[in-house]
This record gives sequence, C-alpha cells and structure tokens, in this order.
Amino acid sequence: MKKNPAKRKNSAEKKRETLKLTIDRLDDEGIGLAPHEHRTALVQGAFPGETVLVDVEHTGRTHIFTNLRKVLRNAPERTANTLCQKELSCLGCPLIGMKYIDQLRYKQQKVVTALNDQQLTGKFSVADVIPSDPPTGYRASAKLVFSRKREKVELGLYRRGSHQVIDCTDCPVHHPLINRVAAVVREEVERQRISVYNPIHQRGCLRYLLVRVSPISGKALVTFVSNFRDLKDLPGVAKWLMRKVPEVIGVHENVNSSNGNVILGSETLKLMGLPDLIEQIGDIRLRISPESFFQINTLQATRIYQLVRSWAALGKHDTAVDLYCGIGGIALHLAQDAEQVFGIEYVREAVRNAEDNAQLNELRNCRFFAGDAAEELERLPLGGKAPTLITLNPPRKGCAEEVLLTLCRLQPHQVIYVSCAPDSLARDLKILTANGYKIDKVQPVDMFPQTAHVETVVHLRRREA
Repeated sequence: MKKNPAKRKNSAEKKRETLKLTIDRLDDEGIGLAPHEHRTALVQGAFPGETVLVDVEHTGRTHIFTNLRKVLRNAPERTANTLCQKELSCLGCPLIGMKYIDQLRYKQQKVVTALNDQQLTGKFSVADVIPSDPPTGYRASAKLVFSRKREKVELGLYRRGSHQVIDCTDCPVHHPLINRVAAVVREEVERQRISVYNPIHQRGCLRYLLVRVSPISGKALVTFVSNFRDLKDLPGVAKWLMRKVPEVIGVHENVNSSNGNVILGSETLKLMGLPDLIEQIGDIRLRISPESFFQINTLQATRIYQLVRSWAALGKHDTAVDLYCGIGGIALHLAQDAEQVFGIEYVREAVRNAEDNAQLNELRNCRFFAGDAAEELERLPLGGKAPTLITLNPPRKGCAEEVLLTLCRLQPHQVIYVSCAPDSLARDLKILTANGYKIDKVQPVDMFPQTAHVETVVHLRRREA
C-alpha cells in the first residue's frame, strides 16, 4: 500500500510543534528571542541564557510565535518564587519572573540603547533607574473586563494580543483594594444573574469595571461600563459594594452602546456616593473623575513631579509652559514656585479638570488652553519674552516635529521632557539637540514593575551663543 505523503508531512509538522530553544536576548517588549532555522522565535516569560521547551502557536515568514511550556535551564536573573499563577496565561507582565534588580538594569539599558541609536552624545550619563517601592501592588487604576464562560461570570484582563478574558481578582500588580472590589463585584453580579455583554452577539449589559484607588487616602472610585442604562440592578450592586467595601466612596455607571473597543461612552451617571476622588500628589491635591486619565503608579508619579520641580528650580519671576498637561499634575507643581504657568492639552475635559484642580489648590497663576500643541504654543501671551521652562509629557508616539521646532523658536532656557517610550524620546531629543539644546541629565523611573515599560525624565539647557 502506497503511503500518503500528505499524512507524512502532517505528522512531521506535529512533531515540530514542540521546540527546544535557547534565548539570546529580550526585545523592547521584554519578550525572549531565540534563533531557529532562519527565523526568530518569540517566547514570553523566558530570559537570556535560558533553555526552554515551547509549543509553536504560529509560524510566519520571519518569526515563530510560541507559548512557553517549561524552562529547562534557568538564567541567574530568574526569581525563585512565582509571583503570579496566571503569568503564562495573562501575559501582561513579561518580566514578572525576573529579579527586580535585573529588571531595573534591563530598563536602564533600553534607554542607553535608544539614545545611542540616535547617536546622542555629550557630558551626560543615564542614571540608575529609580525603583518603584513596592514593585507589586502599585497599580492604582484598573480596567477589568466582564465575560461569561460556561454560565459563570468572569472579571479580569484580556490575554495579551487577544480578546480572551483571563479571570483575575488577585492580580499581584493591582493595589489590594482593587482586587477586593473586583472579587465582591464578581460575586454579586453572579448572585444577581445580571447579564454580561457578549461582543459577538452585541447583547448583554455589563462590559467593564473601572476602579481607581488613592494609595494615600485608601479610598476608591468605581465605575461600571454598561451596554445600556441599568436602573434595575446596578443601584443595588452599588449599595451592596459600598456596604461590603467601605473604602469605596463613589459608584458610577458609564453607558457605552458602541460596538468598538473604546471603553468609555459619553454619558456617566452617579449611582451612589461621591462624584470624584481627591488624590494627594506631594503638596498638590488633584480631583479625579471617572473619565479622568491620571498616572497608574501614583507614588512614582509623585517622584517624577518632585524631580521636575527640583530640576526646574523656578523663581517668582519665571514663566513655565507645560505641554500635554493633562489634568495639571506637572503644571500645578511648577506653579508653587513660578510667577505664571501655562498648560496646553488637546482633550478639553482634561483642561476643565486642570482648571478645577488649580482652583482646588488656590493657585491663581495658572492658565490652561485646549487645542493643538504647536498652534496653542504659538498663541501663548508671553509678552515677547522667552519662557524660563517648557515641559513635555507626550503620549508614547512622542511629539510632532512641528511642536519641537515651535518650542525651539521660543528659546526657553530649559526643557524638561517626561517620556514613556525611549525610542520616540531619543528621536525627539535628536531634533532638540540639533536646534540649540544640550542634554544635561537623564533619569529613568520605573513606573511599571514586572513590565518592559520605562519612564524617562530628561533635562536640557539652551546652549550659550
């Protein structure tokens, strides 16, 4: 009987589904890379020097996507104890198996490499990363997804790179109060048999649970995101939640009936308690509403704001401009020392929050403008004088070149750049250094332990003519 070559081929492919690999480096996302037959295998949860067994998930033209099955030989950087039982199913924390001191070294090197790639040189060095203390339980904000699996309610996080929900009410990087709230909510939604949104059929009520915690006060604000207004069940859940977890000071419902991946809709209604959360950041109080964006790691945000204020060393005759100012975190810290501070932000709601926060702190020397950064920068009422300082805190993509060139034309004496992405930071620093500025200090800050992300604060001074 003649053998079927297709069967023989399929059998060979099945045998190749498990690979033995040696990891030689980490990529920018903290994922292990290993060469294999003219391709590069991606292995999350594996570190350089380790020999691993992996299951092949998909083979592309240049890359092999895998799932880690077993570590055969440990790297010295690997921790002895597992912090998270869902490490290999969630995939949200690629460095969680690495000793914290080695995470900090990896992040410092990321910044060094990004600056070197842009050939940025000078009389500066990249300082050691300021660690997060503690490196777990630091996330003061969480966006959890409701799902239903085999008639059971799940509440957790999307598996990285997919829409699969990993049930998680005990995440080690979430503040403990977030985990308590999530566990109580999941239990009550299950008990009351409240419908959960199904994105395939576009039916059901509950979509997301947003929890914001103040680590300083120990209080929390909770928002349910629903597919439609629920006047029947959610008020009862809110009452139950505030009774079971008295640290919850306010519960809201946001209605989002769109079919996309946008989390929040345009309508937010208070179900019970207070309308917002007051967060203390150093000497400044910030009012955070359910729709506000604010830093995830509150304690590290405080360190960054204090660092910016210290480096700026403003006096009572100085003017500062805060680009991408958000709800006013940096601007309000600078306003404690400067004569006047201008903040520019594209999101109008954030500008309204910033104005409210200036009033809350009785700071009358702040003005905030909503609009495009470059256009608003050109229109600032500076009276023909160069500002003492311009701070930049852009999103991951960095600044538009037009913004940087407009900044350089204003000739501020100092620039302080707060970045969450080393590559876009280095690209933007290349433009600034080509237009009259020199790098003075580079300070990485670990905002997100257990992940590959690193925040960097850079101080630049205008070159003397």
